[in-house]
Amino acid sequence: MKTILFDASLCNGCYGCQMACKDEHCGNDWSPIAAEQPMTGQFWCRVDQETRGKTPEVKVQYTPVMCGHCDNAACMAAATDGAVYRRDDGLVIIDPVKSKGQKQIVDACPAGAVYWNEKLQIPQKCTGCAHLLDDGWTVPRCVDVCATGALTYVDEEDLPENAVPMPAVGENHPHVYYVNVPKRWVYGVLVDRTINEVVIGAQVKLKDATGAEVATVETDDFGEFRFKELDDAAYTVCASVEGYEDVELAADTTAEDVVLGDIFLKAVA
Repeated sequence: MKTILFDASLCNGCYGCQMACKDEHCGNDWSPIAAEQPMTGQFWCRVDQETRGKTPEVKVQYTPVMCGHCDNAACMAAATDGAVYRRDDGLVIIDPVKSKGQKQIVDACPAGAVYWNEKLQIPQKCTGCAHLLDDGWTVPRCVDVCATGALTYVDEEDLPENAVPMPAVGENHPHVYYVNVPKRWVYGVLVDRTINEVVIGAQVKLKDATGAEVATVETDDFGEFRFKELDDAAYTVCASVEGYEDVELAADTTAEDVVLGDIFLKAVA
């Protein structure tokens, strides 16, 4: 089956996929596959924006969220009277007629990718642009419009080894995968406060909860250091710089990235 693959390293947050989805489905009734998508309140391809870190080290991460067309589709299990069905190509479709009044289909989706149309009293979601594929298209609109190649349409067996299923529905075997999503990071700056200068070329070590060394980096020309691609765990940042007292600072990435900011070194008396 075809799978949408999102490469986070290529996404620039243009929202083109989200806008293309709205353009394709708002004002257009593609029955019997899907009724018209409302202009507001629904994003069958929704780009989530997350601000990570804090000043002076801030990064913005963009992630598209859409129906995973899961092999173990929760929406299908919640539906009655065949209101949700799977096509031969694997796409999961909500029948706009049979699904009328079945709001439990919305509540069943772990990813929040199914929406309720109050006017029509039906659940709605991404169709994988099934109507376009039936008309000869080789990719959905969101993939077609992606200018950077962050979204591609691939055979599941061709997914890269480091691709992970869309987390919210990971256990349901979705057909939307992510790759190169940044893991946690730790940032800081070594500063000599007495002379108001940064400390360049100093070794900084990162240790895990057992005291084992995980990584070592050197501060750059701005006195900055960064540890990247870290697991969600508790770490300790250690710096031993000649002429200064040793530094040990907690850096717990369990819930978020860590920005230690300016770390003022104390000269040895």
